[in-house]
Amino acid sequence: MLASSGLLFAFEHSNLAGKAVIFCLLVGSIFSWSIMWTKFVQLSAARRASRSFLKIFRSSTEPLDPYLAGKIQTESPQGTIYLAGAKELCFHLTGSSAIDTTLHARLASAKPLNETGMNAVRTSMERAVGEESLRLESHLIILATAVSGAPFLGLLGTVWGVMDAFSDIALAGQASLAAMAPGVSGALITTVTGLVVAIPAMFGYNFLTTSIRHLNVEMENFAAECGAVFEHRYFDRS
Repeated sequence: MLASSGLLFAFEHSNLAGKAVIFCLLVGSIFSWSIMWTKFVQLSAARRASRSFLKIFRSSTEPLDPYLAGKIQTESPQGTIYLAGAKELCFHLTGSSAIDTTLHARLASAKPLNETGMNAVRTSMERAVGEESLRLESHLIILATAVSGAPFLGLLGTVWGVMDAFSDIALAGQASLAAMAPGVSGALITTVTGLVVAIPAMFGYNFLTTSIRHLNVEMENFAAECGAVFEHRYFDRS
């Protein structure tokens, strides 16, 4: 109750610039929390879908069976990487990546790939890894901006409020604690608000960047694994 009344007292005695800063910080906080929640849900869904897809991929007798059966979840980064590689592989093997009734027969009679075709398959998966990394890292710049910018914006409001408070005291011609306290209290609330916005954003940003870094390593490892499986099955070593 004391903290609540103190914050209310400080807000009531903040100047117009301080209230504008607080409003901007609150809007930034809403964006930060929405991004953190959205990214957390996205990463959780990606992990679940990836575990499901990897079970299907590693239990298949033929590397292209998941692609031919349409058992690829687009929520899985590994599934998207596999899909890019499988499409490129089918194109180089049969001249078309479309799934139709003749694809099984065309794959059975297709000649193995040469080095050029295999490099094209690897390149398509590497490109998919980069695109998935960008998709996972999207909007994190807003969190980084909240972490670095919110305290400075709050400090700007505090300095402005203190400047106005001292100006009012100079005009009044009296310097007492009772005269200074309301203005200083109203000035400090912007710094408090900036820290309240920045601290959760900092923890969320660190957690998300670490999780995305782990997913990037897993995607690169899977691209190498999938490329090796395709090479063992469809590459002409002669």
